[in-house]
Amino acid sequence: MADRLVIVESPAKANTIKRFLGGSTKVMASMGHVRDLPKSKMGVEIENDFEPEYINIRGKGNLIKELKKEAKKAKKIFIATDPDREGEAIAWHLATILKDEKEKITRVTFNEITKNAVKKAIKEPRDIDINLVDAQQARRVLDRIVGYKMSPVLWKKVKRGLSAGRVQSVAVKMIVDREKEIQDFKPEEYWNIYANLKHKKSKKDFDAKFVGKEGNKQEIHSQKEVDQILKDLENAKYVVDEVKKGEKKRNPSPPFTTSTMQQEASRKINFTLRKTMSVAQSLYEGVKIPEKGTVGLITYMRTDSTRISNEARASAKEQIIKEFGESFYEERHFKTKKDAQDAHEAIRPTYAELTPASVKPHLSNDQYKLYKLIYERFMASQMASAIYDTMAVSIKANGYDFKANGQNLKFKGFLVMYKYSKSEDEEKTLPPLEEKEEVKLNEINPKQSFTEPPPRYTEASLVKALEEKGIGRPSTYSPTITTILARRYIEKEQKQLVPTELGTIVNKLLTENFTDVINEEFTAQIEADFDKIAEGNEQWKKMIREFYGPFGKTIEKVEKELEHVELVDEVSDVKCEKCGRMMVYKYGRFGKFLACPGYPECKNTKAIIETIDEPCPKCGAQVQIRKTKKGRKYYICENNPKSCDYISWNLPSKENKKGK
Repeated sequence: MADRLVIVESPAKANTIKRFLGGSTKVMASMGHVRDLPKSKMGVEIENDFEPEYINIRGKGNLIKELKKEAKKAKKIFIATDPDREGEAIAWHLATILKDEKEKITRVTFNEITKNAVKKAIKEPRDIDINLVDAQQARRVLDRIVGYKMSPVLWKKVKRGLSAGRVQSVAVKMIVDREKEIQDFKPEEYWNIYANLKHKKSKKDFDAKFVGKEGNKQEIHSQKEVDQILKDLENAKYVVDEVKKGEKKRNPSPPFTTSTMQQEASRKINFTLRKTMSVAQSLYEGVKIPEKGTVGLITYMRTDSTRISNEARASAKEQIIKEFGESFYEERHFKTKKDAQDAHEAIRPTYAELTPASVKPHLSNDQYKLYKLIYERFMASQMASAIYDTMAVSIKANGYDFKANGQNLKFKGFLVMYKYSKSEDEEKTLPPLEEKEEVKLNEINPKQSFTEPPPRYTEASLVKALEEKGIGRPSTYSPTITTILARRYIEKEQKQLVPTELGTIVNKLLTENFTDVINEEFTAQIEADFDKIAEGNEQWKKMIREFYGPFGKTIEKVEKELEHVELVDEVSDVKCEKCGRMMVYKYGRFGKFLACPGYPECKNTKAIIETIDEPCPKCGAQVQIRKTKKGRKYYICENNPKSCDYISWNLPSKENKKGK
């Protein structure tokens, strides 16, 4: 009989912890949540002060029986679910299920799954933090109310089965708003003028950029202005007016938070948010490393804190000095932003001595890539600044001003460990220019450009925007974006997030009818309210009451307006070849399609085939746009596979045409 029962969420975590605690401890996995709101109804008693109706999750019956049986046998029960609000809520639900053994139950948390951290946590148990539980309950109940009350608007006007969510709908709105900005954007012309110059003594060429006239900045917006400047510069002497030499320091960034890890993993190793979180979870829960056994390689991966422990800082110092020498180490402390949930550290390796190279043979390719990113970012955060020698040169020509800048890397510092971009250690040297000396003009190059619209969001840039606006928290970024992709409200083109027609229609309906709920400021305020509940400064039911007052009135108003609305399908100009009726547009899981309005007598449906203007580069026939199951676009000849095998991920262009 086990003296102690430890309950965690996952089998991988259970296996790792079991090794640290010995034979008299039984470690079991709850496999995530054991209780939740029912799927078949709202599950919130609005008339009974918003009391949630929790039920045991279907399929968990045998597991719950087993947990109760082992709990009865144990002398002490430790609930060791994840160290965040959701983990606290799971712990509370487990304690509720095991209420017969409540005298034995305590809560333990650890930020990293290492022997020391786990044993220390077991020695310092605490009670379940009801404030954290209530913050999670508030989120769950509010989101359930919003989803259940707003979704019928979509059923009435668009299609049954569609759903609306509080944070997801705001994310869709941001993507739709960005698309409108892009469509409405009017490019403006601007010009740059570059003088390619030669230093007479060293014979070295360099470029200087036009910046203005007589010390005043000047922007160029037309060919006419360019022609005038070029005319004035005919036969001009180019004379060095000022040379400023200096030194520039570049400091490393802090170790990762959830959001910065997701952004860098997308940018540097091409991971989706979902993949990043899944791989990070496996690194946190435990990997088998010879000599150390199964060990968690990183700290908890849902955090918005940049704080690191003194022990971690000391081990980083030791590793940096050992590998690079004293001059490369610099102790650094990073400020965590004021609204961060600072319960645990930044994401970092648990053992500084376990370098990516040393553990590579024991990791999958994806685990290695992400571990390397986390390890190097953390170590770089405790390293010395990179130091550059800089040179800024002002050049005069007939009263016009040109500038040239150069830099060369004098001391690599943290750049030996982690580069943010490819250009950081590139040399951009200028010749040894001196004031009052003349340089020779090789050629002058005017360059016309046009202002660009704002870029579409990618998963990474949307996470950054959500974080900056205070929408969502570390645990919600990935599920939010995964959900709106799964609902086909948005789709991915390369890495860009684009609203679908369905997403645009859904957004229009929700923003028109629920202006007070589907907006960034309101959603950020709700997050701040959840934080107050977690800190014990707000009652969760009071917060829901205050929200539901105005929201309930809006729902009543919208329901009244929609009382006599019937969903009418848009009629197409395509005749059903089976029964002769004109087919109508419908929305399905994979977007818009054609269906016979005679259903169920006639069940004929057709895909809507998109085509492009460019002909097939192989046979000249029409090229169709198709999508993979994951929503990625590809291009295929209409004659494929009968008489042409053309198929490509890339848009065919005129240059590709047959015979060119």
